[in-house]
Amino acid sequence: MLRSPSELDDHRTPVGPPRHSTPPAEARPRPTIERMLDDLGSTFLSPLVPLPDLSRRIGSAVVYDPLDSQAVPNGAVVLGVGLTDGPELRTVLGLAGAQGASAIVLREPVLVDGATAAVAREQGVALLGMTRGASWTQLSTMVSALLTEPDESSADVTIGGLPSGDLFALANAISALLDAPITIEDRNSRVLAFSSRQGEADASRIETILERQVPEKYSRLLTEAGFFKTLYSSEGPAYISLTADGHELKTRAAVAVRAGDEILGSIWAAVPGRLSEERTTALLHAAKVVALHMLRIRAGADVTRRMRADLLSTALEGRDGAAYALERLGIADEHVAVFAAGIVGGDDDNLDEASGRQARRQHIADAITVHLAAVHPKACAALLGGTIYGLLPVRSREQGEAHAARLANDFLARVGRSAGLAIGIGRITSGPRGLVVSRDGAERALRVLQQQQPSAARVALFSDVHVDSLLLELRDRFAAGGEWATGPVARLLEHDRANDSEFVETLRVWLDSMGDVSTAAERLHIHPNTFRYRLRRLAEVGDMDLTDPDVRFAAQLQLRIVPELVRRS
Repeated sequence: MLRSPSELDDHRTPVGPPRHSTPPAEARPRPTIERMLDDLGSTFLSPLVPLPDLSRRIGSAVVYDPLDSQAVPNGAVVLGVGLTDGPELRTVLGLAGAQGASAIVLREPVLVDGATAAVAREQGVALLGMTRGASWTQLSTMVSALLTEPDESSADVTIGGLPSGDLFALANAISALLDAPITIEDRNSRVLAFSSRQGEADASRIETILERQVPEKYSRLLTEAGFFKTLYSSEGPAYISLTADGHELKTRAAVAVRAGDEILGSIWAAVPGRLSEERTTALLHAAKVVALHMLRIRAGADVTRRMRADLLSTALEGRDGAAYALERLGIADEHVAVFAAGIVGGDDDNLDEASGRQARRQHIADAITVHLAAVHPKACAALLGGTIYGLLPVRSREQGEAHAARLANDFLARVGRSAGLAIGIGRITSGPRGLVVSRDGAERALRVLQQQQPSAARVALFSDVHVDSLLLELRDRFAAGGEWATGPVARLLEHDRANDSEFVETLRVWLDSMGDVSTAAERLHIHPNTFRYRLRRLAEVGDMDLTDPDVRFAAQLQLRIVPELVRRS
């Protein structure tokens, strides 16, 4: 359930003059409801009731969950999964409106009665319907795409007369020039932007728009026909007509988008036939403009990623400016969980393998960023060195660790065990000093996981593996200082080496079995009386009193921290 304003005190921004002159990225004007409907409405969204304010700004998409309280960012587009008209919807409208949400989206078909329309009007929340066939994930992705595009009122850089990076506006402009529905796609046939009038194309185009990706069956047909090879080797537009599922598809005119020798993507037009010379020239010119916009977007994404990585690094290391970095990240007053993620196994001695592993880490870092952002708009992650760090704001210290562990396990379930990823989570904290301590705990928890077998758990809270971490650090000290076993354990080890006996292993199994002779004997596959004889003999050889708890503790500690005695399972 969405939380009421009184429950959001911990999430409010302190009132007062700004401390710094540089405004955060969140302060820039965002797209409006009108812009969202213009870009997505013909395919995805339609108003269910008269809209109260088309100029209202939109924020990130959040999913309505009746079983979970969640903060709603100002201007949020609430995805009403499972919501239909009735008292529950009116309650959600009230809570969402009170928190500043701009819109609630319901899956069609849905009929909204007068009482619900009145509440929507009173709260100033737009009620929108999502078309059949579209998915919530697709809509969330598209809203996020709109938020990354510069708004007309805020763009101070234009390319070809359009705001820099605004691919949706560019697609509509190309559509007007060619009198045809347009898509702009990347090298992997993912749809980056599309124009209006998609209904004039065919079923395959609608399916492509809904999935934001050319469906595999069509992509396979294009590949088998050698179309991509033709497209990327041609200076002019390439044409193709395909038949799928017994239906002839509308002709496609496509042109590659290049930056020098690099292929950035392509522009696709659903046309009735070959383009005229004038429209061919317009399409080729448009491809050059699209290339500039795509390069600008890529550069901007890289700059933003580097900036957030720098802020995250500053905050985690507690350097000068850590408090300011937390402010810029928007989590200065939040309780946060610190993640440290790393790939288990392998090394970076081979330069080619090291490069591949680093690229793989960056892909995982990007995936973690997306996964965290779906949970909290202020969450962030970045690859720093060979470790991926993440910060997740949580509601409280008491519930934060369980929430963070559940989120980490959900992410690992999505990426699969083959990713070889392990995630350590520090204690819930707040403020610059606490963040440094929590980061240290997350790193220590990650190291414990990296020392375990691949089949073991891949997520660990530092509070659960604190002792294991201390044992690893003691083992490091033994190894670095050239120390070795002493006392009774050393005498047993020397006897085993000289006489090929198994006193050290016998002692280890007995201690691990908490002194239960029957269990210990079974583990060594010998008779209990034989085990008792060995136990008496090792006590004599080691000159140790097995009834003394301090002697037993000292022996067990050495068996766990002296490198040459640590059992290799």
